[in-house]
Amino acid sequence: MSETLPKAPSARDFLPIGELARRTGLSVSAIRFYEEKGLVQSIRSSGNQRRFLRADLRRLSFILIAQKLGLALGEIEYELAKLPQGRNPTVRDWAKISASIRAQLDAKIALLERTRDRLDGCIGCGCLSLKKCQIYNKADSAAEKGAGPQHVLS
Repeated sequence: MSETLPKAPSARDFLPIGELARRTGLSVSAIRFYEEKGLVQSIRSSGNQRRFLRADLRRLSFILIAQKLGLALGEIEYELAKLPQGRNPTVRDWAKISASIRAQLDAKIALLERTRDRLDGCIGCGCLSLKKCQIYNKADSAAEKGAGPQHVLS
């Protein structure tokens, strides 16, 4: 039984950095930053210009979406490391990433909803002071838990 080897990328499978920037809406400097972080990889043309695989359109789009969802760069790097280099990710590849980040997204959604609901109550009270608040911080009990908005983030 013979195996089918993946075909080698042709010149039309590569995009110059300017085209990649135009297609993704990212600046050239942002793409260079992501390349420096190892999130995308380029090859150099004979004229020493960066060329990126078309598959990097999807990788960069994922970065943009993940950042808007509140994922940290380290979390994005971790997820992108699971994707194949040199070929377009499949539906199965993306499904694995989706399953992996679902719990993080659910936790962020819960935090946002909790914060929204608590801020509604706090702003509605009128005092606008977590230090004086008799509902959320009676006798400045939040100070015992540490710095920051303890009642909102916990």
